[in-house]
Amino acid sequence: MTDLSQPAAGAQTHAAPTGVAPPLWLLAELTYRCPLHCAFCYNPVDYTEHSRELGTEQWIDVLREARALGAAQLGFSGGEPLVRDDLEVLVGEARKLGFYTNLITSGVGLTDQRLGDLKAAGLDHIQLSFQDSTQELNDFLSSTRTFDLKQRVAASIKRHGFPMVLNCVLHRYNLPHVGKIIDMALAMGAEYLELANTQYYGWAHQNEAQLLPTREQLDEAEAVVERYRRTHGERCKIFFVVPDYFERRPKRCMNGWGAVFLGVAPDGAALPCHAARSLPGLVLPNVKATPLREIWYESDAFNRFRGLAWMKEPCRCCDEKERDLGGCRCQAYLLTGDAANADPVCDKSPSHDTVVKVVKVVKVARRAAAANEQPRSKLRGILKQRELMI
Repeated sequence: MTDLSQPAAGAQTHAAPTGVAPPLWLLAELTYRCPLHCAFCYNPVDYTEHSRELGTEQWIDVLREARALGAAQLGFSGGEPLVRDDLEVLVGEARKLGFYTNLITSGVGLTDQRLGDLKAAGLDHIQLSFQDSTQELNDFLSSTRTFDLKQRVAASIKRHGFPMVLNCVLHRYNLPHVGKIIDMALAMGAEYLELANTQYYGWAHQNEAQLLPTREQLDEAEAVVERYRRTHGERCKIFFVVPDYFERRPKRCMNGWGAVFLGVAPDGAALPCHAARSLPGLVLPNVKATPLREIWYESDAFNRFRGLAWMKEPCRCCDEKERDLGGCRCQAYLLTGDAANADPVCDKSPSHDTVVKVVKVVKVARRAAAANEQPRSKLRGILKQRELMI
């Protein structure tokens, strides 16, 4: 078992490691507060324990330090960043510093007035989330009545001249609607559509038995996406990311730990990846106590899985290690109990069977429930007039 509470052997903690480039992408997670309650939420499971948020001046210091460090793209995220009444101030500062800025939002709170203010402050781009193309499922999955509001917000975003990405997290409930989701994005004039299949960590890991699709669902949805790409590729660029559990090789997570991405959580914790808080023993530096340059180049947290030297077998001798960089550390921990193990998604991993078993167990359980004619769930009742079969 790798003890993350102890510095990595041979770690360089007093000078910038040779060849380490500056971060390109800063994600400012302004708050964990959010009006939605999604089962696949990427907030940490224990987010209520990290409720003290950085103030406006502290965030401005973060932006200045990150830009001086070399970061060029800035995402304002959460939670829901619109619950912060200083968002326009932070966008204005980011514009002065030369960042390309992106607001990642549910749309709740994005009034026409705020859109105008954000435009005036210099916001470049907006990513708007939907949970589905139908009001019933969108509102059920978010535990809110927001579908009509999101449609109005999408129209307002276009009126204000913003480039727009529509984002929809996919899982077994909405995968059968992929074609309708694409039609919705086209009707709204989205330049990009991100069909982000659920990755199973955090809240999604806790709810994977309900969210995990079948291979057949994924194949059917991907075929639909390919048809739309052939016929509408010039109007809207569609991204479709297959969930790791159905792959034979892991993804190059975050393009490498401590390589491109620098996240800052609402309480100031610096994150090498979105879910780094899930790794027990990993001591995350905080921007309130440590300069961002020192965090990026010198901290054990950012050097822990940077590069290739940390790898154990079978990754260490694998001829594909530079392609995937060992995959996802958080996934390795969740499924094997050791963040330094090979990502078990890889079929070269001795723990690959854990992923295979998860998919098989969920599939068998659903077949048994169907055979016994057990109640399908509250969701089936809500959608009984629809053609969606769960």
